[in-house]
Amino acid sequence: MQIDAQIETWPLARPFRITGRTYHAIDIVVVTVRDGDHVGRGEAAGVDYLGETPAAMLATIEATRDAFPAGLTRAQLHTHLLAGGARNALDCALWDLEAARSATPAWRNAGIAALKPCVTVWTIGADAPDLVERQAADFAEARAIKLKLTGDREDAARVRAVRAARPDVWLGVDGNRGFTLPALERLMPVLVDARVALVEQPLPTDSDALLNDFAAPIPIAADESVQDLASLERLAPGFSMINIKLDKCGGLTEALAMVELARARGLGVMVGNMLGTSLAMAPAFIIGQFCDVVDLDGPILLQRDRPPGAIYRDGTIWCPDTVWGGGAS
Repeated sequence: MQIDAQIETWPLARPFRITGRTYHAIDIVVVTVRDGDHVGRGEAAGVDYLGETPAAMLATIEATRDAFPAGLTRAQLHTHLLAGGARNALDCALWDLEAARSATPAWRNAGIAALKPCVTVWTIGADAPDLVERQAADFAEARAIKLKLTGDREDAARVRAVRAARPDVWLGVDGNRGFTLPALERLMPVLVDARVALVEQPLPTDSDALLNDFAAPIPIAADESVQDLASLERLAPGFSMINIKLDKCGGLTEALAMVELARARGLGVMVGNMLGTSLAMAPAFIIGQFCDVVDLDGPILLQRDRPPGAIYRDGTIWCPDTVWGGGAS
């Protein structure tokens, strides 16, 4: 088995602002695994807020390759590496390779009888309210929109602007850990009035316990507070949904296990992304088949996508087998 990896840079269509950071481009790692005539690929952006960088992921992948000169299985991978982007890229490449070896699509190997298109969230950054309103109107095809918030004084105006521009869409907001509990309490009437359906990760992760006694009128989803299976088992009861991202949990293999555990605990399930091309969206699209909320809009935010790409139509995402995991060599 031959394992190769490289770093790629993909410019964004417009600057993308969240709490504490503005993105202009993304750096990703792409892994290619070859076994004879069969090839598998995987892509990962990593978890930057945990200090994971593309260079560090690349070094981890190269060390893993050297540690398994005779070849690597997904079981060995999960024993050898912790959750994160490096394991995600390798895990997804191995799923793609297994599909090619078996001539069976990855979604069928994951236990899915038939794929369906998923309504996907289209994300708007935490810009000035007039820009937010304009972008919401530009997203005419979107049936679901997620608005980034920062905990600042303009959040209420941002929310009202999106709802005014798009009274028809499902609307969620994402605080990216930028709120205090008092700030969340002050904004909540605005969110209710705007018919916001979900609040994602409003507080810093070390403040999760504050949500346990907060009678939230809107469901609250954990993102940064739930990374993998281990953190899901410790999740504060103030959350009613989890956001699974393959970069966080370390691949499709663990993401499937997280879906099963979350459902067993009565939690809603969402799948998200750390930005990326369709090569990263395709394995997450498999998780999307099990989810209440799907947020796989990464390629929409890029200047261009990797061909062949996912199909975005009428507010939905569809990943043909030609994108990834189709079972062809």
